[in-house]
Amino acid sequence: MTMRRVLPWALLLLAVAAVTWWASRPPAVPAVQVQTGPLVRSLQFSARVAAQSRVDVGATLTGRVATVAVREGDEVAAGAPLLRLEDDEARAALAQAEAQLAQARAAREGAGGSRLRAAEAQLAQAEAQRVAALADRQRTADLVARGFLSPARDDEAARALAVADAQAAAARAQRDALATRGSERVQADAAVAAAEAAVAAARARLMQTVVRAPTAARVLQRAVEPGQIVQPGRALLTLALAGPVELVAQVDERFLDELRVGQTATVVADAFPREPFGATLQRIAPRVDAQRGAVDLHLRPEAAPPFLREDMTLAVAVVTARRDRALVMPLAALRAGDEAWVVHDGRVNARRLKLGLRSDAGVEVLEGLVEGDWVMLGDQPAPGQRAQAVAAALPTPGSTGGMGAAGAAMTQAIGR
Repeated sequence: MTMRRVLPWALLLLAVAAVTWWASRPPAVPAVQVQTGPLVRSLQFSARVAAQSRVDVGATLTGRVATVAVREGDEVAAGAPLLRLEDDEARAALAQAEAQLAQARAAREGAGGSRLRAAEAQLAQAEAQRVAALADRQRTADLVARGFLSPARDDEAARALAVADAQAAAARAQRDALATRGSERVQADAAVAAAEAAVAAARARLMQTVVRAPTAARVLQRAVEPGQIVQPGRALLTLALAGPVELVAQVDERFLDELRVGQTATVVADAFPREPFGATLQRIAPRVDAQRGAVDLHLRPEAAPPFLREDMTLAVAVVTARRDRALVMPLAALRAGDEAWVVHDGRVNARRLKLGLRSDAGVEVLEGLVEGDWVMLGDQPAPGQRAQAVAAALPTPGSTGGMGAAGAAMTQAIGR
């Protein structure tokens, strides 16, 4: 047989062999390799910046605003004036009250002062007469006893002493009445007390024309201008009291079992996605909002950056669990019943798994796989059929959706 006749048959045989080999080759399936590494589970949500306390400040009087001393964003010290009302009327009322007080004090002095001094002088005279009468009685009694005077003389001395005692008692009673219990004195004292109270009230009203900061604070909102008529009960300024900044968030109550006070978090602002900062979960509200089914969380920044603003929206990722070294399988490869399909020795095998910690992208495998195993991502071929693993790219976790630029940066920020 010549070469010309053999060559076509040889080429045909080679083609048939190639087709047979191609047809018998295991199909390529997308798969990923199980690896050992760190695994972090985090809970992501939105939060807002809030001062620990904020107050609305207003006037306690009805009046016209004379000046407003602050603008939004100003830092104020405790007691610093925030605004002033026109105070002409209040100053005039204080001057009138002070004049009435001076008049009442003068009237009290005129009503009881001179009479009291006269009564005290009369009492002093009566006491002196009593002392003289007592001494005369003692001398008379001694002379009567020695026989120099008659007993009648002793009776006269005794009567004189009794009269002196009665006069002294009457003078003392008159002095006491004028000093403490006299009706004129009581009325004069009451008039002075009323005038003093009127002065205190007028002075307090004048002080109320100046609205002051209750403590060190920052002005968040100003809703008043000079010339405006204001009334009690209306908020004119909103202040954020000085103190540590908090991050406040509402989280669905179904995540309560994952949250613990003291957990760390990474925070990113939409406006500053390249400047993440740390925070710590400080407090979990003791009650659940029944209408929204959510619980309030309060976080404290470790070092609050200067760009934070009141009510700014932030993306927060709280680390709720961590494994420094775990056998991790992509969550996309996990099948119903905690099962995975493994490509081994050219065939697909179904493996039942014992799982541990889960994140939004991966799951910890405790039993059922070893490092280096190839787990399938697709649904074909089925277990028992031939297959060839081909490395596939993992899908991007979808838990950051709806959180803006901060959410897009969060996965990198928390080291996932």
